Amino acid sequence: MGNYIPKSRRKKSSKRLIIENPALQLVMGILVFALGVILAGMIALKLYLVSLPPIKNLNTLKPNIVTTFCASDGEVIKTFAAYTYSNVELKEVPETLVKAFIATEDKNFYTHPGYDMLGLARSMVANVLAGHVVQGASTITQQLSRILFLSNEKTFTRKIKELRVAAQIEKTISKDKILEMYLNNVYLGSGAYGVKGAAKIYFNKNLNQLTLPEMALIAGLPQAPSVYSPYNSKDLAKKRRNQVLLRMYKMKYIDKETYENAKKAPIVLSSMPIMYATNKAPYFCDYVVKEMHKLGFTEDEIVNGGYKVITTLDYKAQVKANEAILANLRAWGLTRDKNQAAVFSFSPIDGRILVYAGGKDYSKSQYDRVSQSARPSGSAFKPFIYTAAIEKGYSPNDMIDDLPFKAGDWTPKNYGNKYRGPIPLYTALMVSSNVCTARLMDAIGVRPVIQLARVMGITTPIPYDYTISLGSNSVKLFEMTRAYGVFANGGYKVEPYAIERIESSRGTILYEAKKARSSKVLNLNTAATMTAIMKTVITNGTGRAANIGKPAAGKTGTTDDSRDAYFIGFTPDVVTGVWVGNDDNSQMGGITGGTVPAKIWRDVMSVATAPYGNVDFEYPEVILNPFRAPGVSIIPQSEAKKALEEKDKEQKEANKDKESKSQSPIIKPVEILQQTLTPMKKKEAPTVEVKQERVDAPQPDLAPVPVTSAPVGLKSGSAE
Repeated sequence: MGNYIPKSRRKKSSKRLIIENPALQLVMGILVFALGVILAGMIALKLYLVSLPPIKNLNTLKPNIVTTFCASDGEVIKTFAAYTYSNVELKEVPETLVKAFIATEDKNFYTHPGYDMLGLARSMVANVLAGHVVQGASTITQQLSRILFLSNEKTFTRKIKELRVAAQIEKTISKDKILEMYLNNVYLGSGAYGVKGAAKIYFNKNLNQLTLPEMALIAGLPQAPSVYSPYNSKDLAKKRRNQVLLRMYKMKYIDKETYENAKKAPIVLSSMPIMYATNKAPYFCDYVVKEMHKLGFTEDEIVNGGYKVITTLDYKAQVKANEAILANLRAWGLTRDKNQAAVFSFSPIDGRILVYAGGKDYSKSQYDRVSQSARPSGSAFKPFIYTAAIEKGYSPNDMIDDLPFKAGDWTPKNYGNKYRGPIPLYTALMVSSNVCTARLMDAIGVRPVIQLARVMGITTPIPYDYTISLGSNSVKLFEMTRAYGVFANGGYKVEPYAIERIESSRGTILYEAKKARSSKVLNLNTAATMTAIMKTVITNGTGRAANIGKPAAGKTGTTDDSRDAYFIGFTPDVVTGVWVGNDDNSQMGGITGGTVPAKIWRDVMSVATAPYGNVDFEYPEVILNPFRAPGVSIIPQSEAKKALEEKDKEQKEANKDKESKSQSPIIKPVEILQQTLTPMKKKEAPTVEVKQERVDAPQPDLAPVPVTSAPVGLKSGSAE
């Protein structure tokens, strides 16, 4: 019992040990000192923040940006890790969306002076103990200060700067204005900056169309935009959304029933691929980057130079092209990744590129089918043969035999062995007769056709081969569309371009496009005649599905077994080419140029030509003599063979002196076009008058595609 110590004495002893223990005294002293320093620091910081002056011109301030690409109407179509400013007034933002942000990001927003001292002290202690920044405690005002003026690095010095700027912002503008600027500028993932952009990117809606669950999803994104983006993870996005809904319920912004219903709602995102939301014309933007490289800009300068690049893109027409590709492919059951389409539009007058879609989904395939892909052109190549003939003096009213034809070992055939007998040249192109085109090529020669295609803009290899008359050679959609522009522009070829102007971050003009380069490659008479002929393709021929209810001309094209389908056409102001096919070059099954491509063309051109009204081509008058075919017949094999032998005999006799004659004996001139063509400027000449009668309904425009360029072994059962 000698070691027993009474309870009363134990307490005194304990106190004495604490007081007399030097180590404990030191610790206690340090803690007291630290608390004192923190308290003094907080007071000093408070006094400092209170004394800060307002920020000048904050109302008009927009954040620093890196390079942006804009459409011709100013719509931002691409940013490079950039800041996209999309202004919306606070009164336009639904009150429920505002409450969702306040409940999630800053419940005391309307009562604090821009910063929360208690929350700040709490976060500072946690950060000191952890040895690095683990808590932010940023108010909406602090977040805005970081967005406008600071970086996102997590350092103590940045935090002090953030507080300083936040205090100044609160002295400069009202709470409502702070909230408005924040809602316009906060990054919300997947390329969306501001609530207006987020509503479009995620749901393709205006702000006033958003539902409560959609608003809650958007309000939950600032904490970790890439993590909670529904495009990256719907599960995480839904979990975060429901956390926002819970906070709104706890703050009595919504009742329990509303909360319970909203958290069960599924996430339904925009039907458009994400790439078209975050990069509204991705294939076009890649083309713009290439143009900037040619102008001397490096990759680093393009991405981080802070440039504003004003492009030629028609944003409304581009959006329609994106939609038309998806809708028309889907309507024809072409929903697999290999099923593709491409659209290219430009102005034949000044060269501005208006629409550029190199595929249906850039996020799955960045391969550009406008300027990289070379595919057989089918009957879309036929206008070059007829143009060469017109240049040599043939008339669209000259008669040509739509009967079996043979060139060496090559025997092209019309679709279904259907032949019409003698028909005018313009009718032959309108119904896309294969044998007439081959016969015409034989009359004028292969070389003039190749030379003509070259000067009109086709640069891909063209074999010296009869089969090119039916489009056996591979071409690029960009080049074919550019070449068709010659018909629309009075015989002048204009080089397409994508960049109008490049400005520095300070607004200095660094580059401005000069007048488009143009060169005369066709006689005005030829351009007018070919335009008149190709008008009939849309009004009476294989391209009726492309009719937009205003003067337009064009040509369908489909290769053998429907592997490639085209429609290329033009008005006086816009030229558009459409290609549809499979990336693996497999058959599409019944798809022709007059079906899906023509429908896509119609949808795009209805928007692209809207600013120009129903203006017609102001070319010299071209008269197409009325003609009605005696009827389409299916010639039996024996009769076809006999007719072919007779034609071979006639042709051999005619070829003996063909070189000395200006016109082939296989062409029967009925009435040579009599007219004097005086060069006229666009919009100054009388309206074209095209007179013709409708002939028998044409068949699909399939043309054969050989495995090699040689005629031998070429499949002759084409279908246009």
